[in-house]
Amino acid sequence: MARSPRRDLLAGLTVAIVALPLALGFGVSSGLGAEAGLATAVVAGALAALFGGSNLQVSGPTGAMTVVLVPIVAQYGPGGVLTVGLMAGVLLIGLALLRAGQYMRYVPAPVVEGFTLGIACVIGLQQIPNALGVDKPEGEKVLVVAWRAVVQFAAFPNWTAIGLSLGVAAVMLAGARWKPAIPFSIVAVIAATALAQLFQLDRATPIGDLPAGLPAPSLAFLDPSAFGSLLAPAVAVAALAALESLLSATVADGMTVGQQHDPDKELFGQGVANLAAPLFGGVPATAAIARTAVNVRTGASSRLAALTHSAILAVIVFAAAPLVSAIPLAALAGVLLATAVRMVEVGSLRAMAKATRSDAVVLVLTAAATLLLDLVYAVIIGLVVAGALALKAVASQARMEQVDFRPDLPGEHSDEEHELLAEHIVAYRIDGPLFFAGAHRFLLELSEVSDVRVVILRMARVTTLDATGALVLKDAVERLNRRGIAVMASGIRPGQRQALDAVGALELLRLEGREYATTPEAIAGARKQLEQAGLLPRPHHRPHRTRRAR
Repeated sequence: MARSPRRDLLAGLTVAIVALPLALGFGVSSGLGAEAGLATAVVAGALAALFGGSNLQVSGPTGAMTVVLVPIVAQYGPGGVLTVGLMAGVLLIGLALLRAGQYMRYVPAPVVEGFTLGIACVIGLQQIPNALGVDKPEGEKVLVVAWRAVVQFAAFPNWTAIGLSLGVAAVMLAGARWKPAIPFSIVAVIAATALAQLFQLDRATPIGDLPAGLPAPSLAFLDPSAFGSLLAPAVAVAALAALESLLSATVADGMTVGQQHDPDKELFGQGVANLAAPLFGGVPATAAIARTAVNVRTGASSRLAALTHSAILAVIVFAAAPLVSAIPLAALAGVLLATAVRMVEVGSLRAMAKATRSDAVVLVLTAAATLLLDLVYAVIIGLVVAGALALKAVASQARMEQVDFRPDLPGEHSDEEHELLAEHIVAYRIDGPLFFAGAHRFLLELSEVSDVRVVILRMARVTTLDATGALVLKDAVERLNRRGIAVMASGIRPGQRQALDAVGALELLRLEGREYATTPEAIAGARKQLEQAGLLPRPHHRPHRTRRAR
């Protein structure tokens, strides 16, 4: 993509217009106020753009982060949130130095989709009190708070608030379909504010006074004695910031040609942003998928666009604070309700649900855990379930089949000799992975072998062998040996030797002289053992016939 400063400046302006109501709304939703959302958008947005690993990423307060912050505010207060942001910044820089960004690619798509669906539901439910024009009820669970808000509204209806919130949401959703390039969020918010002022709508509660500028940087909120109790929330915030930022950067790369983000540098940039934002009273930040998408669609090609977005928001903070303070809270709730609706990609959800039953299970579980538990727990649950289902699928691909060893039998033999050998020798070929998820099935199958004197295990097609698989193999060899059945192995790969050697399985085979490079050598060794036991006649060596010279 060719660089164009003019297009970057225009993209930055557009993103700032879209980001303003979102920054205000997420600041209010977090519990620290609209000024905290603006400070985050300005400070974290600029620093993440400067030090991050993506040229197109736009950072600031997000709905997903707000979901995590609400219970932290309730338990530890505003100072606790600022401390958590600072600690999360340190953790993100640590992740960057450990080069952990590359592991984002291992997060399955159903986990991401379920996570996004759950966040959208939580964001929507969080807006219910402001959308209905009631005071936020007590409670930690978003479902409980939303229900109590509905009960309050039923007792004392506020039709002004619900009208403004639904009107703003409707304008945004309809406008996005009609003219996607126009930032209808700011249009709807301006219209709602004008209506509230023009008709003196007393029940349209405004944001309230905003400071005309950013506060001076300060560490007055810091309480070192609280570090221990705040470590778990800080880990949750850092994990979410890393996950959402790297996901957003991946989405941005997919929307362009020639752009490629550096995941570890992106984590570093987010760490720096989260170190600085709390000093100015800002909430923890992360990259914002919605704002990043707007940035890309409007032609951004460099970091100048994200920096312009932050600069314009800073000007608004300094020059237009009185105008911004008049925006009704219900209008911001409408913006976030529409944002939550637009986060849900019905087509992607349908595709994931139809792909496989496992994908559908992971998606639903992740979404439910996000709504009912905690965002980080939701991702962990999603990853664990997805991993378990994947291991089950991989383990089911492993096969152990009895195979005819005659094609590998060295030399020429009569049918009678074939039958005699087949009475005493059985060969099994193991295909696929032999690891903890399915290794014990092989132990049961091998333990059932009977009426033979030699078992040959053909290992050349084993793709994975871990300690559990090696122990199971050793156990099977020992069980068969105790029953007088010799076990021989062929085709053991170099990569499998470490696991077999570690548990003593390889030594067991070596002591008995039963490890062979190829199957024909193993069959020859088996035949020799049977000959020594007197179960096979020794072969008669016939002299080679030679032609007489004529």
